[in-house]
Amino acid sequence: MKYIFIIIALLIVIIISNIRVVPQANAFVVEKLGVYSTTWNAGLHIKTPFFDRIAKRVSLKEQVADFRPQPVITRDNVTMQIDTVVFYQVTDPKLYTYGVDRPLAAIENLTATTLRNIIGDLELDHTLTSRDVINSKITAILDEATDKWGIKVNRVELKNIIPPAEIQDAMEKQMKAERERRESILRAEGEKRSQILVAEGEKESAILRADAVKEQKIREAQGEAEAVLVVQKAIADSIRLLNEADPSQKVLTLKSLEALQKVADGKATKLIIPSELQNLGGLVASVKEMAEK
Repeated sequence: MKYIFIIIALLIVIIISNIRVVPQANAFVVEKLGVYSTTWNAGLHIKTPFFDRIAKRVSLKEQVADFRPQPVITRDNVTMQIDTVVFYQVTDPKLYTYGVDRPLAAIENLTATTLRNIIGDLELDHTLTSRDVINSKITAILDEATDKWGIKVNRVELKNIIPPAEIQDAMEKQMKAERERRESILRAEGEKRSQILVAEGEKESAILRADAVKEQKIREAQGEAEAVLVVQKAIADSIRLLNEADPSQKVLTLKSLEALQKVADGKATKLIIPSELQNLGGLVASVKEMAEK
């Protein structure tokens, strides 16, 4: 009885030790007696003791491989260094396990070979300006070549394109000259705009000054016209009041004398005296008499 419990306990231990849980986005390649048996996907699995073996654990997530720079030669015989980044994903764990030895090394070598072939057909300037085209070509070629390895290449990116030092210096000088040219253009445009603003300001100032002078002259003319109207109205009122007062001949004679005085104070060299005023003695006596009354 004791041995039965021991055997049962051993069986339980063996079963528990052969229980495997495959995580999400993973797959296990299982061999039976050294030969491929099956592929376990995510979930709970039990392998046969002493017969089954997990040959490889494979991640089904998209992975990134950053390869070291590779020397390539363009069609115009310029040697440059280009490093690439490959985004790939395992689609068939069995082919990935048995299709190729060291899959990453195989992808790196294939990428370098493909890159040399593509860059060899391009000149330097075209290489520097055609990253998207090069990326698309490499991706298509690698995806087709790695399909038999159970790998799908989603995309390839040229991380850096490093030309020779002398070409880098020439490119930097060219870029510097281009920046200086753009700065000169911007300064010239700024000065032009500033001059335009100054001219517009002077124009508006001149218009405002002209409007002010015009307004001043209009106001002066209006003032003079109003003054003339006031004077004329005063004269008219004076005449009206004089008429309403019905002045005597002596008052009229006095007013004539006042008018004569104003004329005499002027710059006229000749005076024409009315006959009524020629007898100044009589006029003075009349004025005196009026004053006494």
